[in-house]
Amino acid sequence: MSDRIEKVIELNAPVERVWKAITDHREFGEWFRVQLDGPFVPGENSTGHMTYPGYEHIQWQATVKRMEEPELFSFTWHPYAIDPDVDYSGEPPTLVEFRLEPTPSGSRLTVTESGFDKVPPHRREEAFRMNDGGWAAQMKNVKEYVDR
Repeated sequence: MSDRIEKVIELNAPVERVWKAITDHREFGEWFRVQLDGPFVPGENSTGHMTYPGYEHIQWQATVKRMEEPELFSFTWHPYAIDPDVDYSGEPPTLVEFRLEPTPSGSRLTVTESGFDKVPPHRREEAFRMNDGGWAAQMKNVKEYVDR
């Protein structure tokens, strides 16, 4: 198993449009299906709750790391932290990075989640598998959102 998930997608939207879709908390919430309590701010926690069907009971918690317009947005979180009876705060988080680059037809978005080697062994494989599938779905969601 790898320590990282990486997904790449070509979008028919300019970098500036995609940047807004991934860093404006309202727009991010629409395609990612999460209702966030406020804007993304580097160095601060981002909170809210998932609105994705079947996952509405999950609280969103991430720590925004970097916002380097229009190239890099990153945060840390606890992967596949879906059991409301488990306190995941003692686990090392993974790092999620959104990297944008212009292309002749729009932009290329690369999403990388790394640090799975630090996830506790009893959760590692499932967290990796579920987030790998989750990122595949989210890449389709962001494409549909910005290409409209």
